[in-house]
Amino acid sequence: MLFEFEDSTLLPIHEKVTAGTRLSYEDGVTLWKTHDLLGVGYMANIVRERLNGDKTYFIHNRHINPTNVCVLSCQFCAFGVKADHPHAYEKSLEEIFSDAEKYNGGEVSEFHIVGGLHPDYPFEYYLDLLRGLKERFPLVHIQAYTAVEVEYLSRLGELSLKETLEALKEAGLGSIPGGGAEIFAKRVRRKICGDKITGEEWLQAHEIAHDIGLKSNATMLYGHLETVEERSDHLVRLRELQDRTHGFVTFIPLAFHPENTVLDFLKTTPGQLDLRALAVSRLMLDNFPHVKAFWIMITPKIAQLAQSFGADDMDGTVVEEKIIHAAGAATDQVFHKDQIIHMIRESGRKPVERDTLYEKVEELKLETHIEM
Repeated sequence: MLFEFEDSTLLPIHEKVTAGTRLSYEDGVTLWKTHDLLGVGYMANIVRERLNGDKTYFIHNRHINPTNVCVLSCQFCAFGVKADHPHAYEKSLEEIFSDAEKYNGGEVSEFHIVGGLHPDYPFEYYLDLLRGLKERFPLVHIQAYTAVEVEYLSRLGELSLKETLEALKEAGLGSIPGGGAEIFAKRVRRKICGDKITGEEWLQAHEIAHDIGLKSNATMLYGHLETVEERSDHLVRLRELQDRTHGFVTFIPLAFHPENTVLDFLKTTPGQLDLRALAVSRLMLDNFPHVKAFWIMITPKIAQLAQSFGADDMDGTVVEEKIIHAAGAATDQVFHKDQIIHMIRESGRKPVERDTLYEKVEELKLETHIEM
């Protein structure tokens, strides 16, 4: 039985998807605007299964947020605070090393490290953090420091971006996360994060990282003050950089959580927008291997549905995530490995455990015990 589109404007896009032809910026705008969400999801699933079959990936990881003290004051952020704030915290290196070992004895595939831009930490602190983790957990991949943090560290160390990234890589950095991209459009960026690096600077940092052999992820923050045209432009610019470097591994659409931010007059993103963001991203980013439904941000139920709307990854066990929860996320902060496997099977997909760069993967057997 053939799928019937409710919106005829999607038919030319469907022809391109079927033929494997690249979609245009204008196609992206159409996908964001159409009322036919199921039609968009149907096409995204075609691309998802073409690239990744019926597999859904996950990782056994641990998030580490060393401090929430930050020199910036982004309008959309509920995490960063000043040093005199009652909820400010700073973790010493020994505290971080101890935290890393608490979950599963440090036996995870990845440490995912992002935090505030602390006004007093020296450049050496960030190198020592990487070295210390690598010494204690030599087999664990370290994905750390967004492009925003890397640019800040380059100023701290009085180094170029390339020299900064090379120093971090030598200290143990394995890849960089995709945070800090927000929306590249200058109009929005001035309103929500005017003191942060520009979209062009974010892209430059990732291009340099790719040039020295570091892979990275990419993100887009949606559901705040941006337009559908600005979302489409964001995706096209990511795609153009990927054409040049092939250094991006995964794209993660990030749903804006307004609680406890200056933008708390906005509503939390509805489930249909979360699904659309994943589907449109999968369709537009034809050169990205993977699209992740970050369960801790959009809820496990939406993340399960997303496996039929273009996503092929559900992130991982996470543990003690602070940034999204500061903005009111009501999800748990940890899922045991068997819980994620169960979620993936419930969504009709085959669970595959991966490492950060998808270089080591393991398809899981049917039998599993659910840990509670």
